[in-house]
Amino acid sequence: MSINKTRGFLYKLARLLGDVSAVSSGSPKKMAKRAGRRVAGKATGRALRKLFK
Repeated sequence: MSINKTRGFLYKLARLLGDVSAVSSGSPKKMAKRAGRRVAGKATGRALRKLFK
């Protein structure tokens, strides 16, 4: 397994653990904030990818 694949796996795992942490807190506010930031981050990433492609 290469370094890049390992790093990618660790980033995905960290994202998943952040989601689990927000859900396990039981706070609807934290879950909504987490979901909103994930959506905003994905949209920003797509926009930047188109801009710099």
